[in-house]
Amino acid sequence: MLSHDLFHTLHQLSRHLTNKLNEALKPVGLYGSQWAVIFVLKKKGSLTQKELCEYLFVEAPPMTRTIQRLAKQGYVVQVPGKDKREKHVQLTEIALNEYPKWEHAVMQMNQSLLQYLPETSQEELFNLQNGWLQLLIK
Repeated sequence: MLSHDLFHTLHQLSRHLTNKLNEALKPVGLYGSQWAVIFVLKKKGSLTQKELCEYLFVEAPPMTRTIQRLAKQGYVVQVPGKDKREKHVQLTEIALNEYPKWEHAVMQMNQSLLQYLPETSQEELFNLQNGWLQLLIK
């Protein structure tokens, strides 16, 4: 029965964190799903939509909508790849200029959520989550 409680708590925590992220990003005109794409593109550079889907564990239709919204806002462009069917998504100059403001909003939220969790617990939690994630990815 512990596994039911564990997964229920993880789901509740995930939903709560998603809501907090959306609240933090609302003043800068983004949603958490958009931030996830922007963050990955900033970290990894230009990626195909398929690569974004695989990395973020998101299905193609919602990813397409997110990319379209970001493109409409002027934050991403799609550039043809080597194969004409393949398009790479990359951040625009506008997004790169706005990125520090977005990152600041996210970092403030992160700090407020972690203020009651000692740093050693944060490291332990990260290691547990990351280890579990790596096992699931394989």
